Amino acid sequence: MCCAKATVWAGYTRRVLPSPEPVFISFLIPMALIVHKYGGTSMGSTERIRNVAKRVAKWVRAGHQLVVVPSAMSGETNRLLGLAKELHPNAIDEAAQRELDALASTGEQVSVGLLALALQAEGMQAVSYAGWQVPIRTDSAFTKARIEAIDDSRIRADLATGKVVIVTGFQGVDAEGNVTTLGRGGSDTSAVAVAAAMKADECLIYTDVDGVYTTDPRVVPEARRLHTVSFEEMLEMASMGSKVLQIRSVEFAGKYRVPLRVLSSFTPWDIDLAEEAASGTLITFEDDEKMEQAVVSGIAFNRDEAKIAVLGVPDTPGIAYQILGAVAEANIDVDVIIQNVSKDGKTDFSFTVNRNEFARAMALLKEKVAPSLGATEVVGDTRICKVSIVGIGMRSHVGIAARMFKALADEGINIQMISTSEIKTSVVIDEKYMELAVRGLHRAFELDQDNAPAT
Repeated sequence: MCCAKATVWAGYTRRVLPSPEPVFISFLIPMALIVHKYGGTSMGSTERIRNVAKRVAKWVRAGHQLVVVPSAMSGETNRLLGLAKELHPNAIDEAAQRELDALASTGEQVSVGLLALALQAEGMQAVSYAGWQVPIRTDSAFTKARIEAIDDSRIRADLATGKVVIVTGFQGVDAEGNVTTLGRGGSDTSAVAVAAAMKADECLIYTDVDGVYTTDPRVVPEARRLHTVSFEEMLEMASMGSKVLQIRSVEFAGKYRVPLRVLSSFTPWDIDLAEEAASGTLITFEDDEKMEQAVVSGIAFNRDEAKIAVLGVPDTPGIAYQILGAVAEANIDVDVIIQNVSKDGKTDFSFTVNRNEFARAMALLKEKVAPSLGATEVVGDTRICKVSIVGIGMRSHVGIAARMFKALADEGINIQMISTSEIKTSVVIDEKYMELAVRGLHRAFELDQDNAPAT
């Protein structure tokens, strides 16, 4: 889960991505350079696209330069990949992955063209670009590419002539000229990368929620919107399953100190600019004061988990590498890891992967890894989930994990695996208990209270 590499093109000279001081610049200053990112639901119909255009035009008329990074229209990427699956159900080799990227990238190209037309109808000068036209350079890891460089000279030239520049999210181009995609949620990463390359004053992520909440309000109606959250907390929440921001975008923003705010695209487009600017959730680097207040800021959860156990492997040095090295070479991300106590020179090795990678990981382990290790069996479970408590104040408070475990015990929920960091504790549990666990933890840490931490 490392960040994208640090080289970006600006103007006609090569420079390293900036690392400015961790201070958020007001984006109400005259002629600020702002990056707007709009999610799929914000672009879900021509009426919604028209509202996005009106919102963008409002910012431009207030004197700001705008670069806009939209996602594909809601449901479009799923539709395209569904068509691909009908024709090639097991598209896992590199040639097939290349074509999947060529297909999936078209959704964003439709969005940028439609938004440019909508802006022109609003009397704005607007121009759209696909990632390869900018270009946004990536590596060649199809369906999971990482941004390596951005040449922003074309964007800057258009901004200088008063145009709104609209760039496809989610995609780029590799050294061979192949269209690549950045993985699900990659439009967030595209927007943050463009903001970093151009030293934008602010990157605003417009989505279908009005900020970051203590947990998903659909699970816990009492969940509260956080006015601020630290980058560290947001990174943990994203990695633990919060869908508000894609994890790589948070990593990128944190590494390059990109001022970042999450807010709703469903507020009226003509809302007062100052009111809009202060809404949502600010992702901030300033956490010293908060560290003394916050114990737990939020509860994250992830349904997209699957557990794999390689049973009866030799308990010898290097066994973890022999198992996980093969998985890593297949470009499969591993999350929670447990190795059991040795018995008779044998051990069981368990870990979790994304549920979408489960079948591929199981096939790899059964066909190649387990036979070479003499493992007795490879078993899996797709009916699990991960639930996490996150809070920067956990650094300075003791007994937080115990409090979590007690809350789960009180609900009769068994813990299968545990993972911790300085500011988070995660547990793997049976999927059927997920909502019960989230509600119990939200209540146990009093996150529904107005005076709760991290507000």
